[in-house]
Amino acid sequence: MKKGDIINVKITGYEFPNKGIGIYEDKKVIIKNVMPEQTVSVKIAKKRRNKIDTKIQEIVERAPYETEPVCDHFGICGGCLIQTMPYDMQLEYKKNYVKGLLDQVIEEDFEFQKIIPSPKPLEYRNKMEFSFGDEYKDGPLSLGMHMRGKFYEIVTVDTCKIVDSDFTQILIAVLEYFRGNNATFHHRGRHEGYLRHLVIRKAEKSGEILVNLVTSSQGELNHDEFKSIILDLDIKGIIKGIVNTINDSLADVVQCDEMRVLYGDTHITEELLDLKFDISPFSFFQTNSLGAEKLYSVVRDYIGETKDKTIFDLYSGTGTIAQIVAPVAKKVIGIEIIEEAVEKAKENAEFNNLSNCEFIAGDVLKKVDELEDKPDIIVLDPPRSGIHPKAIKKIIAFNPDTFIYVSCNPKALLTDIPEFIEAGYKVEKAVPVDMFPQTGHCETVLKIVRDIKG
Repeated sequence: MKKGDIINVKITGYEFPNKGIGIYEDKKVIIKNVMPEQTVSVKIAKKRRNKIDTKIQEIVERAPYETEPVCDHFGICGGCLIQTMPYDMQLEYKKNYVKGLLDQVIEEDFEFQKIIPSPKPLEYRNKMEFSFGDEYKDGPLSLGMHMRGKFYEIVTVDTCKIVDSDFTQILIAVLEYFRGNNATFHHRGRHEGYLRHLVIRKAEKSGEILVNLVTSSQGELNHDEFKSIILDLDIKGIIKGIVNTINDSLADVVQCDEMRVLYGDTHITEELLDLKFDISPFSFFQTNSLGAEKLYSVVRDYIGETKDKTIFDLYSGTGTIAQIVAPVAKKVIGIEIIEEAVEKAKENAEFNNLSNCEFIAGDVLKKVDELEDKPDIIVLDPPRSGIHPKAIKKIIAFNPDTFIYVSCNPKALLTDIPEFIEAGYKVEKAVPVDMFPQTGHCETVLKIVRDIKG
């Protein structure tokens, strides 16, 4: 065997969420973006002494458990890798994955609870960020998601199944409009062109929709025409607002240099656990509203009695967790680095008549030094990378009775949990919550308490 050779390999081992392992000529073959028991054709990318790195070419034989994909773009689109795995099986893999990670760093017994499924395994997302581009060089304009394993190529996902049909109807109408105008997309390499992203938000409870067209300043938009193509659609939801965000950043991110309101409002309202939340085009908000209710119900249950207690909500975002636990707490203090999220948290607290919430804008690493209150409970919901190594020591030094850790990346727990154990805490219980069906992602909630024996 040599680099560039094509071989067929049966997946006999599997590391969730996407790494397959097979054996070929007594060597371990590593293959990404596969599922257990598939037979796949791969190209050898790198040959080492005891293993071979490869790049998948095609699925030669599907696994016996696989179902037919519900989406026409499965296998081409970079999302929903495990869509052909039955949902019960997805949950089993996620549960075992999280438990296996926790067992690596937790030696004492703890209560590992049954994984909580998403109330909706399909059509569950309340936000999608679609990209403009082309499927191949100089091809027709596309609008959708990145092709699997590709950097530039975009596949039009006009039958995407993790959102409801309102999203795809809007996508199709916008794409047809700009194709008819011969509009150009913004090329990420050359930083030339006009169209960048189409971001759609739809509230699960109210059905309100916010459409955000993100463009560069290298073109002009006919506001009345664009507004009309969306407002004329026969959809289930309610178009609450249409905006055009100007973004000339060199990075491939959705940010705002200028926002132009084309129609209606710049926000929609969502409801979680009887509280209302105002969501703007750039608000952070859980993308699975019904799943978020399950997640935050766990947080509330793990916190338990909050009467006369002071709670810190670190990495608080728009203050969702803070406000869910605030009604019977003495005081809740949230810290979040994104200023717009903090402003939105303050507005939401006022919206829900909560006067015992305080939200601070800034880096948790720095702002915790300024806190004078002593917390009884600290809630942590950090980014995917986990808690900053310097911040975690400062946070633990507050010495509360209980930590509630909400993790969107279970691997980060391998680094963070030992810090709590070393400081005299223990994991009392943990539960995975599936917020992202058809994908390899999963949230985990842990209750960490002071170890009396320690």
